Amino acid sequence: MTKRNFLLGKGERLISDVQGVRGGGPKEHPYTFGEAKARLEPRLIKAVDAIDKLPPEACPDDKAVATITLNPEYIAKSYHPEGLFEAVGLEPVGSRPKRITPDKRSRGRAPEETITTEFFVMGSREAFRRWQRNLPTWQADSPGAKEFVSIEEITAPDFSDKIKGELPKHGKATFEVVLHADALFGENRLLPLFRKYLAGFGVNANLARRFYAGGLCFLELDAPVETAAKIATFTPVRVLRQMPNLRMLRPTVRTTGLPAQPLVLPKEPALDSSIKVAIFDGGLPDKHPLTAWARPFDTTGLSTPDKEGLQHGTHVTSAFLFGHIDPTKPLPRPYAPVDHYRVLDSAPSQDPHELYEVLERIDNVLSNKNYDLVNISLGPHLPIEDDDVHAWTAVLDERFARGTTLAGIAVGNDGEGDSKLGLNRIQVPSDAVNAMAIGACDSPETPWLRATYSSVGPGRSPGLIKPDIVAFGGSLQRPFLVVSDTDKPTLDTTGGTSFATPLVLRMAAGIRAHIGSSLGPLAIRALLVHSAEASDHAAEEVGRGRLASTLDDILVCDDDTIRVVYQGVISPTRYIRAPIPLPSTIIPGKVRVDATLCYATAVDPHHPGNYTRAGLEIAFRPHDGKRTNPQKVHADTKSFFGSAQAGLSEDDLRRDAWKWENCLHASVSFMGKSLQNPAFDIHYNARLEGRNFAPDHELPYALVVTVHAKKLADLYDQVVRKYATQLEQLKPVIDIPVRV
Repeated sequence: MTKRNFLLGKGERLISDVQGVRGGGPKEHPYTFGEAKARLEPRLIKAVDAIDKLPPEACPDDKAVATITLNPEYIAKSYHPEGLFEAVGLEPVGSRPKRITPDKRSRGRAPEETITTEFFVMGSREAFRRWQRNLPTWQADSPGAKEFVSIEEITAPDFSDKIKGELPKHGKATFEVVLHADALFGENRLLPLFRKYLAGFGVNANLARRFYAGGLCFLELDAPVETAAKIATFTPVRVLRQMPNLRMLRPTVRTTGLPAQPLVLPKEPALDSSIKVAIFDGGLPDKHPLTAWARPFDTTGLSTPDKEGLQHGTHVTSAFLFGHIDPTKPLPRPYAPVDHYRVLDSAPSQDPHELYEVLERIDNVLSNKNYDLVNISLGPHLPIEDDDVHAWTAVLDERFARGTTLAGIAVGNDGEGDSKLGLNRIQVPSDAVNAMAIGACDSPETPWLRATYSSVGPGRSPGLIKPDIVAFGGSLQRPFLVVSDTDKPTLDTTGGTSFATPLVLRMAAGIRAHIGSSLGPLAIRALLVHSAEASDHAAEEVGRGRLASTLDDILVCDDDTIRVVYQGVISPTRYIRAPIPLPSTIIPGKVRVDATLCYATAVDPHHPGNYTRAGLEIAFRPHDGKRTNPQKVHADTKSFFGSAQAGLSEDDLRRDAWKWENCLHASVSFMGKSLQNPAFDIHYNARLEGRNFAPDHELPYALVVTVHAKKLADLYDQVVRKYATQLEQLKPVIDIPVRV
């Protein structure tokens, strides 16, 4: 029997705690207290005047919302101005990234345009007036004065600042309204006052369809277009837009001329019936042959199914069960059974209410059932925005924040949209950080490119590298082949990111079916990203690369390569050291180290610039005997993640945004002699709404490390022998086929 070097597991047995070393020099401020006071006093007067002119009924409980923008040198969580907010009686209810050119920088540097944080603060109108009255008497040691110097701007938003996109010229419209309100405040106080405010100008709304996520309330509202300005004047309104439509489910690729040859479906059940998979889509026809492996469910509130929806649902399910079909070969045995949930009504794209209804149907299922894998090939026809998180993204990210489900979400098929307007950008909810965003490439073979229809990144930071990976999705020259939706199935041709997504989840199911439950969803996600076929294509186009072609590419190592999986949890403020297993002797020549780190995180949708609550800061120490300062406790570090992250802008690097990305990947080469007991030191940082935070729960993570040493032909065997009592070969419970 041919020797096979299987993936190594239990890397967490090598991990130990280490004492962290942190520190920094004193802060140099752009403005003195006197300068800050002189700059901001007239701006505060102007903001308070605008707040005082608001209609009383637009200020619930006489409260108003203003914005406070930080100087860009104060965006780290340690500079959160909570002392200032407390001193003046204001509550931060959200924030967003904002690009500005500050009036001044520290150390005499010339101002330049960059990203900073704009806070939304809520308080009584009297609190704003009191701040204005008292500010002339403030001294440098007054309460809040320390943080006051960090402020660049104070404003009162106008209704026009809140309206996004083009609205119809006249008539009745369905709006999406976002309020600054969590569930407790919204249900008990704000919504009744909002209904009363709307009724004051003739809009009778029950606001029955709504979602809460973080400190935001997302509402569906029918109202005349002419009332948009009045609605947006209600001071807790953060965003008002016309309700987006659902993406059309028509495939991007349609070809003809394919012979109508019958398909012979497998007779065996799925390989591993313990894997729980959910597909949310357009449904399956009654008694269709695919129901041998896919159980169809209709979610609540649905009428007659839509034919195009059923066709799309059948094709997506076929892609998960069988992949891209090769008509010259028998269909493979499915890896896992599927629960297929029909969430679409008839002609959904023409119903503005359907967007929230579909999200509600998906959320109801996810809140009541636990799934290992989830496929979502639909969503709003809406490119993501950097300064706001949509309801679909916020709700799904909260559902997947535990890290117990691997979700794949299609990035959408608008890749040929206007790039200057951002219309080609990935679509909601593929910007979710706790799910994989899947794009499409044009060929399953080499060479390959991003399929022209596949929407492009970047994602929002954090969550910048989107799509995560791409997979074959079909093209005009090479369509994606699936099982048709007819009673006696034949081959259908199709294409789109809708089919690349289940192809990735099929590979995930293959990993789980062959290895078993020893690898959790985070580890499988890390393996899919880690083993993606790299290319010279930009990260905005293809993310980390193309899905690996075979299970062997992921689970089997060459003799000169090791791949190790670490799975575990890390406590807040804890430092751990993850050694990279190497032979006892020096490795000749060059050594390439690839590493991928994934973790699940709670999110703050009302603070998109500080969206992820958890961050893992990583220091790579290649040689434990090298210290530039002999007094140092720990060995010198070398860049690994951070600046190596493709796609990070100067703004991102300046504010260490990569430390809050929850899926990191990098590949770095070293001379073998420069490596001695190399290790990653990992530190768990936490934040809440952009400020320091000490959570009471541990963070689940998965780390995958590959070492490739071309000049050491028996690297794998040497490492297996040396770590025989710690690392384990993850041998498949079922033989891995040569190709999937």
